[in-house]
Order: sequence, then C-alpha cells, then structure tokens
Amino acid sequence: MEAIPLEIATQLIEAAEQRADKIDNPMVITVANSEGNLIAQHRMDGAWLASVNISRNKAYTSAALDMPTHELAEASEPGNSLYGLDTRGDGRMVVFGGGYPLMKDDEVVGAIGVSGGAVSQDCDVAEAGVEKWDDLVTADVALTEE
Repeated sequence: MEAIPLEIATQLIEAAEQRADKIDNPMVITVANSEGNLIAQHRMDGAWLASVNISRNKAYTSAALDMPTHELAEASEPGNSLYGLDTRGDGRMVVFGGGYPLMKDDEVVGAIGVSGGAVSQDCDVAEAGVEKWDDLVTADVALTEE
C-alpha cells in the first residue's frame, strides 16, 4: 500500500496552517496514514491543548471509516444507525467535522484532522489541506510503500 511521506504531510499541514492564519484561528493539524496512525502533527501557537487529541482522532476516524467525519454527525444521533459510535474505538471516534480522507486512485492513503475552532472552521482549514493534497495527486506526487 502507498503511504504519505513526511515531506508531503508537512506540505498539507502548511497549507492548512495558512488557511488557519487567514481566518485568524490557531489550530492543531494532523496527518495520518491509511490506518489512522500519526505521520505528522502541528500545534499552532495559541491552539487549544485539547485539540491535539481531537485533531488526531478526527484523522483516525476519517481513515478508519473512509469518510469525512462530518458525515457521521446525523447518523450517530440517538435513534439512528450509528448511535453511540463516538463511544467506540477506545474513545477515538469523532462524529463531527474536521476529518477528511486523503484519496489516491479511489483508495484512502491517509487522512487529515483539524481541531481548534468551530466545526465549520475546522472543516474549512482541513479542506485547505485536502485541496493541497488534490493538487499534489494531480501532479502525480510520489508516495512511499508502507
């Protein structure tokens, strides 16, 4: 399986950080591999300490379930099919926005998770990282073998 090298993960974090700077909200940005394991994480000056674990868990959730975390919100409400999901997986499942899978050739090769603002801000900043990823994939970035 292909993996995201640290150099590429750093570029994604930098793109997300630029967006966080633009909206004037310090964030914690995490890039994980396809199994949700940490590749790189950056805590901007002033970002909440709690966001360290939350951003990592958003990346984990997105990689583990092959979907953006905001898509889990409604499905995990009481009475719906995934109710209680956020209490599973050793408490690592996050059911609100800010986590996105990173795709290459219709395969999840990693994920990005962002935390530190309102959910809409977390999504906005994470999407900047995803856009950078998409640009790199279009340019046929070289990945490593895991």
